[in-house]
Parts: sequence; C-alpha cells; structure tokens
Amino acid sequence: MLEFFKLKQNNTTLRTEIIAGVTTFMTMAYIIFVNPDILSAAGMDQGAVMTATILTAGFSSILMALLTNYPFAMASGMGLNAFFAFTVAAQYGWESALGAVFASGIVFAILALTGAIQYIDAAVPTTLKKAVAAGIGLFIAFIGLQNAGVIVAYEATQVTLGNLTDSGPLLSLIGLLIIAALMARKVRGAILLGILLTTVLSFFMGIQPFPTGLGDIFGMPESLAPIALQLDLGAITTIPFFIIFSFIFVDVFDTMGTLLGTGERAGYLDKKGRLPKVNRAMLADAIGTVGGALLGTSTVTTYVESTAGISEGGRTGLTSIVTGLLFLAFLFLAPMSYLIPGEATAPALIIVGVLMVGGVAGINFEDFTEAFPAFLTIIFMPLAYSIADGIAFGFIAYPIVKLVAGRRKEVHWLVWILALISLIHFFYPG
Repeated sequence: MLEFFKLKQNNTTLRTEIIAGVTTFMTMAYIIFVNPDILSAAGMDQGAVMTATILTAGFSSILMALLTNYPFAMASGMGLNAFFAFTVAAQYGWESALGAVFASGIVFAILALTGAIQYIDAAVPTTLKKAVAAGIGLFIAFIGLQNAGVIVAYEATQVTLGNLTDSGPLLSLIGLLIIAALMARKVRGAILLGILLTTVLSFFMGIQPFPTGLGDIFGMPESLAPIALQLDLGAITTIPFFIIFSFIFVDVFDTMGTLLGTGERAGYLDKKGRLPKVNRAMLADAIGTVGGALLGTSTVTTYVESTAGISEGGRTGLTSIVTGLLFLAFLFLAPMSYLIPGEATAPALIIVGVLMVGGVAGINFEDFTEAFPAFLTIIFMPLAYSIADGIAFGFIAYPIVKLVAGRRKEVHWLVWILALISLIHFFYPG
C-alpha cells in the first residue's frame, strides 16, 4: 500500500506524512462544528448535517489522495455554505438548495473531465476572482457578527451594534480575541482550539449547561435519514440558472486557486506554472460535491489549510489519507455538537472572513477599470446578502468600463457572455 504513495521519490517518510495529516486536520476541523451550525439555520437537522459533513470531508480527502497522490484535503466550503443556507435555502428551501449543489457538481465534473476548466480559468479576469474571494470574506464575517449578536437589526439604519454587555455577544467577542491571539501566535488548529475554549467559557457563563458525563461528548453518529437523498432535483428547472452558476463559479475558481497555491508550496508546479494532474484533482472536488449533496451538505471544496500539512513536510496523498481518517474518527464525538453554542462558532466565521478578505491585495486599485468592478463585487455580497448578486455586478461592470476606456481587447468574449447572463439574472430572475 505504501508503495502507491512513492514516499522515497517524494523525499518524505511515513512519520512525516502522519504528522502532516494531523496538522492539516487540526487546522480545518473547525468545519465539523461550524458547518452544522450554518446549515441548521436553513432548517436542516444539525446532528445529521454534522454526520454528513464528517463523512464528506473524510471520504473526499481520501478520494483526492487516491486520484492524485497529492496532500490536499477537502470539506464543505466556507462561504458557499453560507450562500446555501442564508440565500438559496432561505428562498427556495434546503432540498432545492441541495439539488442546485448536485447540479453544480455534475457540471463541475464535466468541466474537469473535458479539461474545459483551464480554458475558463484563463478567460476570467484575475481581478474578479480575487474580488469574489474578498466579498465572500466580508459576507461570512457579517453573518458571524450577526450570529454573535454583535450586529443586530435596526429599523432606522437596517443594522446597528448590539448590546455588548449581554452574555451572548460578550462570549463571542471573548472567543474572537482567543482565536485572534492563537492565530497571532501561529498556533496550529487555532480556530478549532478557539471554538473549544469558548465553549468551555459558555458553561461558566450560563449559556450552555455543563456536560453531565461522557455521553454528552462520545456517542454514535447521528442518523443521516433527515437529510440524505432529500435533494430536490426539480430545482434545476425552478431555481434561477445564475444561482447554480454561482455555485459552480465559486467552487471552480476557489478550488483552482487553492490547488495552484498549495501546489506551488509543495513544489508540484511545472515550468509554466501548471499543476500536473489538475483535472484529476478537480474531478475529486466535483465528486465530493455530488456526494455531499446526496448525503445532505453544501458544496465541497479543496481547503487552503492543506498548506499547513505541506509546511510540515507532507508531500503525498498519505497526508490526505491521515486527515480523512481523523475526520471519520470524529463521527463518535457527535454529541459534542450540541454542547457548542452559536456564540462559539460565530468568531470562527469572522476569522475566516479576515483570511478571505486578503484577496484584495491582488487587485490593482490604481487602475479604475479593475478597481470599480472589484469594488461592486465585494460590496454587494454582504449588502445584498448574496454571493450571486455580487458576482453578477462584477461581471456586468468589468466589460463595460473596459469598453468605455478603449480597452475592449482586454476582455475575453466569454466575459461578455457572462455579463449578459448577469443582466438576465437581475431583470429576468425566474
């Protein structure tokens, strides 16, 4: 079995790969608690979502290892899970939202198998890719602040600052400081540790009851019955096309960016900056998304946290195997999900938002034809409470300002088509 991973050829050892796999798991395991909290807001069974999240992350990461022999791990993606719960499911129901995720995964798989992904990646401006990531970061952070009670509804101004002396917002702010401190100290698994420490504080603050025994922590996984195979495939015809397109767009470019970034860190890129076996990696991502929709969770994507394991020397799929197995072991900690309050997971959303907003660094704000569409993309995601609307504004603005500036040659013909689709999204949303 170990021969498959070619440890010697990749200048690594079994011990190094195990340490790398544990490190990657620690940095991304927060999704086990955050994803159920987000999706339960859409009316989905929280325990069942935790089971689906763990199974999807575990088996998808193992699949990535077997298809590519790369140390990349996968799980339900942040940002898209919020879009799933607070935009799509809120309007069309979570069953339809799962149907949309399933459809996006099928299209993603076709793009991966045909190799069309690289062509699309080359056509879409880097500015819009960076802006989408940054906009999602603000969107996630906004949701986190709302879940924490730090930002609340207010009739006169739509939103305002909540009462920070209330136990809920106070706990979330303390949790935010804990995670920020751990991140600043570069502690591995800072977000996961922060969630757990904040949960412990919630016991003493009376927000959550103290666990009464091991049964509150260890137990058999929750049944998938409430959500598995409950997707509504009819959603493909009832949900606006642009919603499904948004799932595809974010998943494709988030995954492509992550693969190239982590691939560069691991030394996999060729002289032209291309990642060998990229189509296989994309296919693993697409299969994970399809499988996740069937089990009952949102879009699966490759995690940039894989870089943590690579930094520890992980160079083969054995790293991802270890990460996947650790996820599966967490199935037997299912009761823990009910101990962790929303005030403990809200800081994680804010911190992830901080990390994603960093995408603005790759945008040339000195060039107005780049800055304007990027700004619209970023600002409309949190304000319109929709990733799809932010993407649409960006694609409409980009070719128009380039055309007016006399730089139409900088716009690929595919971008014009996407701009037209975006206009249809606004004026003919059905």
